Amino acid sequence: MFRVLFFSPRIAPNTGNAIRMVAGTGCELHLVEPLGFDLSEPKLRRAGLDYHDLASVIVHPNLTAAWTAVMPARVFAFTARATTSFAQVRYEPGDVLMFGPEPTGLEQATLADPHITAQVRIPMLSGRRSLNLSNAAAVAVYEAWRQHQFFGAV
Repeated sequence: MFRVLFFSPRIAPNTGNAIRMVAGTGCELHLVEPLGFDLSEPKLRRAGLDYHDLASVIVHPNLTAAWTAVMPARVFAFTARATTSFAQVRYEPGDVLMFGPEPTGLEQATLADPHITAQVRIPMLSGRRSLNLSNAAAVAVYEAWRQHQFFGAV
């Protein structure tokens, strides 16, 4: 399946929602510290409901450790500054879908990381800054999974 990577997420409920999403899709969620919350935070647990035991969540102390864990893989960095639509990518199992912290997104220095295969964006109407982190991750995962005919789904 696919791997979702949140680089230094800040809002517990977004990560909780992502935990629920990866549990429902069979993806892995990789969280890169520092986190803007404690993983035992009630808001995170409430957003993830009872899905924590069904989700694959791995916490990495830094991006270098995350790369060691997920490589070799193609990495698609989601950023509002990209020109390529995420829907133009032909996703493969094992691909990493990378998202930056709320509210800033991935910094330019991070986007220059040589592990990143491509930068992609989710189209929006003009004048809008970005989507909610957990919503953006869900949109991306479901597009990647759709391309594989929702393999394993019932």
